[in-house]
Amino acid sequence: MTQPVIQVENLVKRYADVEAVRGVSFTVQEGEVFGLLGPNGAGKTTTVEILEGLRTLDSGKVSVCGLDPQRNAIELKSEIGAALQSTSLPDKLKTFEALQLFAGFYSRRRDPEELLKRFGLEEKRNTFYSKLSGGQKQRLALAMALVNNPRVLFFDEPTAGLDPQVRREIYDIIDELRREKKTIVMTTHYIEEAERLCDRVAIVDHGKVIALGTPREHKARSGDKTRIEVRLAKAESESDLVQLDGVTDCRSLNGTYILHCQRPPQAIVSLVKHLEASGNELVGLEIATPSLKDVFIELTGRRLRD
Repeated sequence: MTQPVIQVENLVKRYADVEAVRGVSFTVQEGEVFGLLGPNGAGKTTTVEILEGLRTLDSGKVSVCGLDPQRNAIELKSEIGAALQSTSLPDKLKTFEALQLFAGFYSRRRDPEELLKRFGLEEKRNTFYSKLSGGQKQRLALAMALVNNPRVLFFDEPTAGLDPQVRREIYDIIDELRREKKTIVMTTHYIEEAERLCDRVAIVDHGKVIALGTPREHKARSGDKTRIEVRLAKAESESDLVQLDGVTDCRSLNGTYILHCQRPPQAIVSLVKHLEASGNELVGLEIATPSLKDVFIELTGRRLRD
């Protein structure tokens, strides 16, 4: 295997008494779409900002394109592009002017006209930044991230706050960049986004990587067991429910019982018989195959947006 384009080893970052990143390690290969998945405050953005050279680390080692983000900051800027969690430009700066301005920062640059067309901003070329919609601002941010034809792209929550239609447009752009073999590191707290876009995902919580692998590998952690979410009229003991025929695990979460089973029909029949015997009633039942959502709940005991 070739040398990873990004290497992170035992990365630690503290803010006063708060340890935001606690020994994070991972690598990213050339042409890979790598996701950092976790709730707000998990340490995702801090990790990415250190890789971009925007923050200093307290301990550990990081390398991007063979460069140290702190020692080789100038050289690194030519190799990376970034769309931060929020982009703010002067209100009276026009769309095309923004691309021209950013292109002027680099010796290696792409044609701003080509980027306008690629990101569907031709009709907005003379529109003030303040007049762009949220989706248009995000497309402009992605276009500016590509203006120096970077080797590595960092996208921090690229679809946060966008409506579903615009989110799908951003997905299409990232898919196109994947086909061009661009290396992409993206943070997200949308599980479906990580599953849809990423080749590999690091699940991050409380400043640590608690699981690392492909979406398929993460879901295999559930042993390909079907998940049954059950809502009951009265509370039940988890220890009683886990004894049901076909059930291998039971967890209570916010009033819902999550049962994992390899034989769903037998588990449902056994559940109904148990409820009849105990004088309880079934209020709701949902069946689903394992997802990254299930893996996160199993690893942390809580939903991602808690």
